[in-house]
Amino acid sequence: MKSKHVMSKQDKIYVAGHRGLVGSAIVRRLEREGFTNIITRTHKELDLMDKARVDEFFATEKPDYVFMAAAKVGGIQANREALDQFLYVNTMIEFNTIMAAFDSGVKKFCFLGSGCIYPRMCPQPIKESYLLTSPLEITNEGYALAKITGLKLCEYLNTNYPDRADFISVMPCNLYGPGDNYHPEHSHVIPGLMRKFHEAKTTGKNEVVMWGTGSALREFLHIDDMADACVFLMQNYSGDPGTDGYPGESWVNVGCGEDMPISELGKKIAEVVGFEGTITYDHVHPDGTPRKLLDSSKIFSLGWRPSISFAEGLRATYEDYKIHKDDYRK
Repeated sequence: MKSKHVMSKQDKIYVAGHRGLVGSAIVRRLEREGFTNIITRTHKELDLMDKARVDEFFATEKPDYVFMAAAKVGGIQANREALDQFLYVNTMIEFNTIMAAFDSGVKKFCFLGSGCIYPRMCPQPIKESYLLTSPLEITNEGYALAKITGLKLCEYLNTNYPDRADFISVMPCNLYGPGDNYHPEHSHVIPGLMRKFHEAKTTGKNEVVMWGTGSALREFLHIDDMADACVFLMQNYSGDPGTDGYPGESWVNVGCGEDMPISELGKKIAEVVGFEGTITYDHVHPDGTPRKLLDSSKIFSLGWRPSISFAEGLRATYEDYKIHKDDYRK
């Protein structure tokens, strides 16, 4: 449905997680649009797991709009090794932030989720309505459950308090771009492979080993396109509150509409990096979900489309990697 609230240039906008990949891109996007009252807090300044401090922050600052981009994130290995922490930390910061925002009377709240909320083996492309129709992918189940819980809390607030709550949720496909985490063990697939190929090239190795079979299919969206989509939805979309106490759908998929095998991704990254050796596969490690292509027809029908090509985005990410490869977030 059409947005019940529209941000003005003077409105106070809180971006939670402004140092992360998504949050920093949202701040850049808002600044480019001329929004002048953006507020942020570092983790040291505001620990979102501390309910009392979060409540105090919202009661004092009273932001008009909130982009909730703060989260504990990581790739397959990081998720698989700490399912409990990905569930616990993300659920705590989501609940604290969402409820404090609601209690303080924010006009609108944008919750950032992930395409991993959907079942491992659901039909493709993945529609919003496929949520909770079958089991999740076990390697990131903790993170997915936390994001589903945050999404549902936003949905329930819209349903129970239609005159007070305007909470939307955005579910992106795999994101990449400048500002990513290039940690050698805890990064996502694109920055992780970029590091592998770059280090192989610079050390003279003639082989790079990729995890899995290379057959898994993934969809990728540049982070600046994601930020653009978030601001677009904040200005143009409000979730359906539902009827007779039954929740309506308040979340929106955001992707580019195309996917590729991980094996093709490896070749593209090798080309950008300039690695000319051999690519092999370690079948001992899991592929994760076989395919994960989002159906983004809802946001496309509202008038939004991504604008950054994968080739362009990959080149920009590699330039960023070369600058920041030694100061990755741990």
